[in-house]
Amino acid sequence: MKVLIICTEKLPVPAIKGGAIQTYIDGALPVLKQKHQITVLGREDESLPGEEIREGVRYVRVEGGILESYRENVVQFLQADQQSYDIIHIFNRPRLVNKVRQLAPDAKIILSMHNDMFKPEKLRAEEGTLVVQNVDRIITISQYIGQTIRDFYPEAAPKIQTIYSGVDLDRFVPSYSQAAKEMRNRLRSEHGLEGKKVILYAGRLSANKGIDVLVRAIPALAEKHDNIALVIMGSKWFSNNDVTDYIAYVRALAERLPVPVIQTGFVAPDKIQEWFAASDIFVCTSQWQEPLARVHYEAMAAALPIVTTDRGGNTEVIEPHKNGIIVENPADPGEFVQHLSYLLSNSGIGEEMGRYGRSLAEKHYTWGRVVSDILSAWQQVERAEVLDIPGVEVAEEQLTAEVTDAVEPADVSAEEIVEEPSVAPEPVTEETSEDVIEEAEDQVNETEEIAEVIKEDKAEEEAAAEESENTVQAEEVTEPVMEEAEEITEVINEEKVEEEPEEVTESVIEEEAIAEVSIEEELDSVEAVEEAIEDSEPSVEEKEEPEEAAEYAEEQDSVEEELELPSQEEEKETSANPVEEKLVAFTNVMKEALGSQDSVKRKKTKNSSGFKEYPVSLNANNKENATNLFLLLALFYMKEKKWI
Repeated sequence: MKVLIICTEKLPVPAIKGGAIQTYIDGALPVLKQKHQITVLGREDESLPGEEIREGVRYVRVEGGILESYRENVVQFLQADQQSYDIIHIFNRPRLVNKVRQLAPDAKIILSMHNDMFKPEKLRAEEGTLVVQNVDRIITISQYIGQTIRDFYPEAAPKIQTIYSGVDLDRFVPSYSQAAKEMRNRLRSEHGLEGKKVILYAGRLSANKGIDVLVRAIPALAEKHDNIALVIMGSKWFSNNDVTDYIAYVRALAERLPVPVIQTGFVAPDKIQEWFAASDIFVCTSQWQEPLARVHYEAMAAALPIVTTDRGGNTEVIEPHKNGIIVENPADPGEFVQHLSYLLSNSGIGEEMGRYGRSLAEKHYTWGRVVSDILSAWQQVERAEVLDIPGVEVAEEQLTAEVTDAVEPADVSAEEIVEEPSVAPEPVTEETSEDVIEEAEDQVNETEEIAEVIKEDKAEEEAAAEESENTVQAEEVTEPVMEEAEEITEVINEEKVEEEPEEVTESVIEEEAIAEVSIEEELDSVEAVEEAIEDSEPSVEEKEEPEEAAEYAEEQDSVEEELELPSQEEEKETSANPVEEKLVAFTNVMKEALGSQDSVKRKKTKNSSGFKEYPVSLNANNKENATNLFLLLALFYMKEKKWI
């Protein structure tokens, strides 16, 4: 078969930088490639080519690091790859499943879970439900991981199968072997550990791994056993020796210990077995719900007695007091002291536990057994019929899923198809036939109701979309009108510019017409005042005081500056029309009226424009009214000049 193995985005394959999943794949590939055509898709690494054929296995590497971008790169690979795969085996990333199913609808999909990635904080319920539907088998590395999936998705139970990991028995040799003794003597000599009982911790240095608890247990343990030494093998992350606050805290604790402490930092995967060979007791201090740390297999293969915590799946490979001891309260340094002191005081029991652990590794935890289980799972899903799994583009299409569930039968797992014995169908009677027909009619009616609801919702959405479109069109029509209205209200002091006529709405035309009528009415009122003044008695011309004339000139200059009116010289230079002549004449009359402070009599005369000079008597109210008339006419003048 053609098989595609999709790794995680964190570390490359082969496991040049370590990693439990990467080591798992490396351990299984030598046998898997002999019977199947294997392609491994994983993350890129600067020390590895983007694509290569290595020992009969095709490796393709894309950018990793962040799951979202890695998922898009996986999609691009599947779209561009010319091969059609029979089986796609995805490791520890359920969020890749739905995209892969969409692009490979005919392939069998197997999901191997090494962590509890189905928890709600890591996977939305809607997406998780589709993942369970879209996979043919879920392989877990421990019963604990399988149970966490069943707790959140009970429907996944028929598809879950536990396959424990394995260990390379040729690399991790037992402590009593000659190869182990050679490595033991060399490392102990290099680090001054001769004659010491070495306690080994191997794993990442983080709070959930709990190495600080073991370090805090050492002073009390040293009081009973002064010949001990502690080896801390690990770093912040695989191949990363950065110092975090937690690591600095652990180092500060270790520096005050009364016994030798070796902190190795990151150790290359091909050198790890040397420290197992150099040690006497292995300790796992996990504080979190550990899926099942693979260091347990390595410790068993090295024939070391194990002290581990009752967390997650760790205890599934421990037979209490046969190959290890379980710490019930992982946060209590005192319990570690108790169990370690027991093993140190009874070295014979520790050696016996180690030998039994080695026998368990040889019997149950070899890569040969792992590969056999994987091949069996592949064959089972390949023989099974195609599952009725709807192709899904997005996880949020819940309504479509409900309609599909209403008319299609439930999914059947591969195990049910393979293992369930065939049963002869019951004879169909007239009564049962009627029941079946009635049930089918009910399902059809229910489906039609759901379809009607969908149709109504769609009609409402279309109506809302049409209304929104009409609103947008109305805004597009009114926007230029509003802009033109704003331009009309602004006073601009510039030369008249020839412009193309623009379309305006009826409302704007009506507003302009009303404004023109208002101006005409004001002009009529001015003419009425003029006629009334003509009937009054003539007056003596006023002799203005020089100071009053100067004050008037300054006031008039400021008014003309604010209104930006043309000067008299500019008026003479421009070609006048009748309206302009009347406005200039009336302006001159208003100047005299505004400049008069006392009641005076002026002889009535006519100027060339037809306005009569008349006696004026202005009090405060009259002066205010005259000012308003003057401003109104000034506005009318500017409109005629096309200034506004």
